[in-house]
Amino acid sequence: MVRVERDSMGAVEIPEDALWGAQTQRAVENFPISELRFGRRFIHALGHVKRAAARANVDLGLLDEDRGEAIVRACDELIEGQWDDQFPIDIFQTGSGTSTNMNANEVIANRAIRLLGGRVGSKSPVHPNDHVNMSQSSNDVIPTTIHVAATLALREALIPALDGLHRALDERARAFDPVVKTGRTHLQDATPIRLGQVFGGYAAQARKGGARARRAQDALRELPLGGTAVGTGMNRPAQFPGQAIVHLNQALDATFVEAQNHVEGNAARDGVVEASGELKTIAVSLTKIANDIRWLGSGPRNGLGEIDLPAVQPGSSIMPGKVNPVMAEALILVAAQVIGHDAAITLGGLGGVFELNLMMPLLAYDLLRAIEWLANGTRAFTERCVVGIEANEERCREMVERSLALATALAPAVGYDEAAEIAKEAHRSGRTVRQVAEERGLLSPEELDAALNPYRMTEPGVMGEED
Repeated sequence: MVRVERDSMGAVEIPEDALWGAQTQRAVENFPISELRFGRRFIHALGHVKRAAARANVDLGLLDEDRGEAIVRACDELIEGQWDDQFPIDIFQTGSGTSTNMNANEVIANRAIRLLGGRVGSKSPVHPNDHVNMSQSSNDVIPTTIHVAATLALREALIPALDGLHRALDERARAFDPVVKTGRTHLQDATPIRLGQVFGGYAAQARKGGARARRAQDALRELPLGGTAVGTGMNRPAQFPGQAIVHLNQALDATFVEAQNHVEGNAARDGVVEASGELKTIAVSLTKIANDIRWLGSGPRNGLGEIDLPAVQPGSSIMPGKVNPVMAEALILVAAQVIGHDAAITLGGLGGVFELNLMMPLLAYDLLRAIEWLANGTRAFTERCVVGIEANEERCREMVERSLALATALAPAVGYDEAAEIAKEAHRSGRTVRQVAEERGLLSPEELDAALNPYRMTEPGVMGEED
């Protein structure tokens, strides 16, 4: 069953039970490109933007109370997720996102019409353009929605996930502080380091990741709402953006502000590119943490094996008993995709042409996916890997004692060249640095014990220095 509606281009057949209208239907038919659609986070934010606009228009006397309240009620339902299935348009569409803005206008208008006892598709008593889109344009609504949706995703998902990872790593760092292990640079043995220091470094990365996510929020704080078509604010009252943002902040407990320059706010998506850059850095940082942890847990018998990772699932369809570092690998996959999203977002930022960016649906989709996937991947890695990591203390002690890098501690007493000869001899003979140094008799047993104390090597200082 279909109904027939008309727009400025003529008649369009629409499924009878659809809340969308003619412009949405045209977009559905024009863009059968992918299976990608705007998700819950974006639709939720779009509902809030439309709700705040309706409230402001009522406040300013542009929209009567009855229509305004019906629009607000329809927006509330949109915010709650009742009409997500009424957003069928592909992400790959008109670069301004006009199709999706009109999709929202039509759904809200038709739902408001129903609430007021009218007929869906009649555009009376609520018109999608004249009433729902009042004082707005797709060119300011869509970028505003991107900023709002991404800010909420950062606040509600990614920042808590990174903070949780920081706490878990910091707790492991304290638990592992007494354990001395071999350091590694260039994939070669280096001087000793405490396992707690290693995890303390990871904890610092996670903490800085949280700070970067907060900076991403700051980059999105200005809202272009009120710029209308080209940033001049044509067809909206001077007070509209400020009033709408007040309603938005009250509803979301947020601190958004009006764009300082609406032409820039409409035309450039530099804030999105900046936020994505912070996400890319977080992704690189998380890759370092996850990759190190899977290497430190490699083995269990023929790898490094300095830590034991939680066994969360069988690792092989052919090798019985094999367990893989799957949580670390999953996070690395997420990080790679986020870095790919950043490349697309960078290109999307280059899509600003004169007074409008023409890549906004892609920017919205990739930015939100990057935030949400980073959050989900981080949370899963924390809960199913990090909190259950244990130190293999015996393995750490064994590898420290065998390390040729212990000769570094002898250099202040015997000189670099002599220390190098001790290390080379230890390597040739298969003995330890301690054994070779004892044989050469260059230091007293007490001096040798002091110099080759692995724990002391993990702190600043040189041999012979007073404590």
